[in-house]
Amino acid sequence: MERLSATDLAALPMRVAVGQMSELTDEQLAFAVQVGVSDIQLNTPNLPGDARWEFEDLKALRQRAESAGLRLITLENVPIRFYDKIMTGQEGREIQLEDMIATVRNIGRAGIPILGYHFMPNGVWRTSFETRVRGGAVSNEFRYEKVKDAPLTHGREISAEQMWSNYDWYLERILPVCEEAGVHLALHPDDPPVPTLGGIARLFCNFDGFKRALETHNSPMHGLDFCNGCWSEMLGGEGVLDAIEYFGSRGRILYVHLRDVHGCADDFEECFIDEGQSDVKAVVRKLREVGFNGFILDDHVPRLVNDTPYGHRGRAYAIGYIRGLLDATG
Repeated sequence: MERLSATDLAALPMRVAVGQMSELTDEQLAFAVQVGVSDIQLNTPNLPGDARWEFEDLKALRQRAESAGLRLITLENVPIRFYDKIMTGQEGREIQLEDMIATVRNIGRAGIPILGYHFMPNGVWRTSFETRVRGGAVSNEFRYEKVKDAPLTHGREISAEQMWSNYDWYLERILPVCEEAGVHLALHPDDPPVPTLGGIARLFCNFDGFKRALETHNSPMHGLDFCNGCWSEMLGGEGVLDAIEYFGSRGRILYVHLRDVHGCADDFEECFIDEGQSDVKAVVRKLREVGFNGFILDDHVPRLVNDTPYGHRGRAYAIGYIRGLLDATG
């Protein structure tokens, strides 16, 4: 595989990728090849560095993927410690900004075209990771009632106004660096998409938040990691299609997490891809209609009987299902 230019990236077809692992082991590379994909996404890759990632480490990661005939297409998320002070507006954010600038430049220099990001200083929340779904498969759930009175995660409350100020400060400074480095930024929804958790406001829990982010920081290098599950929690099935129409027709969807749920943002469980409340067949058709040409990822999957910690069985089921959807709608 050769390094991708922006033109090359735009010329690729809609396709399936393997991801949500932190290392490129021989087993993970073999799995990706065996299920017939060309692209790899890594989530919070296990790389050296307490505050930034270095070029040689990133280059070696890309070359490792290429050694198996695969593209390292996306790094999703840097460790929260890389930019927690940026997200919360604390003293020391300028130092973190310099490290993030260096990291983005190194990602671009290493030939990795997309960096997925979120703006959740207290991370993803679930109230159970042992929820039984179809046939006894193991999934997860979120019940807001169980955490609505949770202690403050950062010792103080941070309002939506403060969080927007912190977000704008960061994007105003990092997005020009992305443009120079040739790195696309892909924004993931808050997960779960509720207004506040642990005293910290969540900005990306509704349509207006994403619209504001992309209009305020309007750049061809800025788009969405469209998490179908989070959008399903926010808007329900029909709302997902409306969001794809709006953002996809404007070329702002960079890649897709294709999973689904039963329920809404404050009360849901994640389920199999073929039984959620959004019509994933309609989702893929809508993506084709708006000209989406990025990759689709299985994201979270229920663990099947005798599955591995990574969920190879559940992921193989979901990836095969997505490949079938692409064939059926192509």
